[in-house]
Amino acid sequence: MPINITMPALSPTMEEGNLSKWLVKEGDKVKSGDVIAEIETDKATMEVEAVDEGTVAKLVVAAGTEGVKVNALIAVLAADGEDVAAAATGAGSAAPAPKADGAAAPKAEAAPAPAQSAPAAAPAPAAVPASVSADGNRTFSSPLARRLAKEAGIDLSAVAGSGPHGRVVKSDIEAAVAGGGAKAAAAPAPAATPQAAAPAPAAAAAPKGASEEAVLKLFEPGSYELVPHDGMRKTIAKRLVESKQTIPHFYVSVDCELDALLALRAQLNDAAPRKDGGAPAYKLSVNDMVIKAMALSLRDVPDANVSWTDNNMVKHKHADVGVAVSIPGGLITPIIRKAEQKTLSVISNEMRDLGKRAKDRKLKPEEYQGGTSSVSNMGMMGVKVFSAVINPPHATILAVGAGEQRVVVKKGEMAIATVMSVTLSTDHRCVDGALGAELLQAFKGYIENPMGMLV
Repeated sequence: MPINITMPALSPTMEEGNLSKWLVKEGDKVKSGDVIAEIETDKATMEVEAVDEGTVAKLVVAAGTEGVKVNALIAVLAADGEDVAAAATGAGSAAPAPKADGAAAPKAEAAPAPAQSAPAAAPAPAAVPASVSADGNRTFSSPLARRLAKEAGIDLSAVAGSGPHGRVVKSDIEAAVAGGGAKAAAAPAPAATPQAAAPAPAAAAAPKGASEEAVLKLFEPGSYELVPHDGMRKTIAKRLVESKQTIPHFYVSVDCELDALLALRAQLNDAAPRKDGGAPAYKLSVNDMVIKAMALSLRDVPDANVSWTDNNMVKHKHADVGVAVSIPGGLITPIIRKAEQKTLSVISNEMRDLGKRAKDRKLKPEEYQGGTSSVSNMGMMGVKVFSAVINPPHATILAVGAGEQRVVVKKGEMAIATVMSVTLSTDHRCVDGALGAELLQAFKGYIENPMGMLV
């Protein structure tokens, strides 16, 4: 009996993914544990392993297909001794069509799906929107492809589709634009008038939530280019809107003197043992020590190590500190679990590994989902002070500015000290001003007396 391979849910919240690469081809034999494909989610690229043994009878979804829904059929295996051709023939009609880029689709089930399942009757393919050419032939295309074609003046009927069943997708339009062909006859643009050429007044600014068409009317034609949002940017936008609309943010700031911390950091790095290759076993950064100080502060002020729900206050037993890492196309927050229990050297090496794999988009969902608080450090970019947006379900996030030499007053006299400004954003529903100030004072104590982080 043929074995259906479906799009797996690689995290509890995953609804769809991009099938970026097949690592097998039709006719290949696979066994349990073999890596057969790479799936790209909004934050990471992950490998999919085969569960059963058999021969790849049919690759239903082509490599590079975007927006494949969880549980959608992506390939079929023929079991040992089964006729491969027969398995492949029976697979075609059972495959649900993947969502075209930009098209709406029903919500996936919340429960994670296994990578493979027993054969089952699949829903009929969704109707694919089409346009009609001058000779009456229908050209199937995705909504995004149609929009891009319209904006670029491309005749859809003259574009060869590379998507499933010959559907024209985004990449086909981009290729047509790059090649300069398939242009549709466009009506001449109306001559510019002084009123049209003048900058739009402030009152004409697009309202919140305005459509793309309304926004583009504010700019002169040809003065911009459209860059489609990828999955990561869409997810970031969704979560930021959710955070600012549902969490009452409250901000508390404090200045911390860094000289003692910098001196201790230098001592610890100088004392680092050498590995076989001669490289030090660790190299502490200021950010590593900030993570440790934040974790110990959450341990010392447990009422601030919480998450809000409508029915209960979730009090966390450990400080799982997320660290904002900038990567191409967006931001991701890998997590140092139980950071209050780990030494500075362990935190440093974990952070170096997580940061590298974050930039390569190789993090596992459990390495960036969850956590109890976050740290966002823009000091290395020269930013003096800023306020960060809380990352749900966290109730706090610490924004860390650059350390700089400032004039301070000590015992009535002016002195020079290295000072770092930090701002704590809190969810005022569960961490009010006094509690936030208590957490920041604990943090300041560890930063200015860093030997406390070693005991």
